[in-house]
Amino acid sequence: MIGPLSRYRALLRGGVLGINQRNSEFVLPSNPRTNYPRVDDKLLTRKLATAAGIPVPRLLGKVSYHHELKHLPRVLEGLGEFVLKPAHGVQGRGIVVVTDARDGVYRKSSGRLLRYPQLRQHVSSTISGVFSLRGDLDTCLIEARVVMHESFEPIARFGIPDIRVIVYLGIPVMSMCRLPTVVSDGRANLHQGAIAAGLDLATGAVIHAAHNNRPITHHIDTHAPIVGRRIPHWDTVLELAARASEVSGLGYVGVDLVIDAHRGPLLLELNARPGLAIQVAHGHGLLPRLRRVQSLGDTTRLAWKERCTLARNLFGDSCS
Repeated sequence: MIGPLSRYRALLRGGVLGINQRNSEFVLPSNPRTNYPRVDDKLLTRKLATAAGIPVPRLLGKVSYHHELKHLPRVLEGLGEFVLKPAHGVQGRGIVVVTDARDGVYRKSSGRLLRYPQLRQHVSSTISGVFSLRGDLDTCLIEARVVMHESFEPIARFGIPDIRVIVYLGIPVMSMCRLPTVVSDGRANLHQGAIAAGLDLATGAVIHAAHNNRPITHHIDTHAPIVGRRIPHWDTVLELAARASEVSGLGYVGVDLVIDAHRGPLLLELNARPGLAIQVAHGHGLLPRLRRVQSLGDTTRLAWKERCTLARNLFGDSCS
């Protein structure tokens, strides 16, 4: 039986980054508090990204106050599909993906049905702050639904996969794709049962995958192979991650993207405190990569193309 001390030593040998070390050595020194609103407020993130030429899902409307709920039917009129999203939400909470709307009945991506009063209550709860970061009053964004790229169809259930890239001092250092499952209700959320697939930074190929912290090679629902598959438009994904880190004004940031079948890669959101499950997706720790970037000196002065090239050369599968 492996004791706590042996387990701790094994984690150290594997270069695993813990939450306390993440906060003290990387988040606090690298992320000015004054820039947190750039990532915590999705409306502001959208504005900054758009100004920088970074594509985002189309905004169809928003509801910020309860008295605006009376206008919700007009906002939703004619929309056959859309996404409801809290502007200050965390961990995917409060996101509702509607794939079909008819006669006041809304079908979620999982196939479950909501009637208009239920949908209205969800929007009301959102602006009341039920899903927000600190429980503060919030805004409910209504965005165009992303259309899943055909390459993901065998390895995603009921929802759209997303891609998380950790960027440190302007250099992408690790990435994963989060694949929805039946258990996750179609959401690309690891806490709710999605699959974590670690990606090779050089090629965008899946090199390792896990579900509920256990290694897997095939999707738990479709049984299609995951390991070895490549993410489409990978060069653009890496490019947008590097550029979005500049927009954030943060030195240590999680960049979340999605690939639309028609528009290609889009920026979903930014995270000043990205979780550490990406290490489970890869089967090894993040710390050695962060230390490698530190050893390079000032990388923020490099153009984004140079930073992407560095990421591929330093952290491609054959280099890791």
